[in-house]
Amino acid sequence: MTKLSELASTIRSKNAGVSQITFDIIFPDAVSYRHVLESRAITKESIAKLFRIPAERISDFITFGPANAIKFTLYRLRPSGSPGDWDILGCQQYGPLLDIEIPD
Repeated sequence: MTKLSELASTIRSKNAGVSQITFDIIFPDAVSYRHVLESRAITKESIAKLFRIPAERISDFITFGPANAIKFTLYRLRPSGSPGDWDILGCQQYGPLLDIEIPD
């Protein structure tokens, strides 16, 4: 097993407007990208399980071969910057992705 953080060149999250946070997983090459896709370790369902959310909170889940990237977007529980929102920019949400294990 190899951790996603060892395969991806970029793993990040960021604000995607008032009500969403978007995540990007970008790979350095097509081989790594295809390997992760074929492993099925990262799917809409696995992301929902990892973040302990219902799949309905995932508004988009996109794989984009030309950029060797996987992108998904979550609906926030609270609007960005509202009382109780502890990450206005959404940039601290990607942590759980780092340790996803990808079969060799």
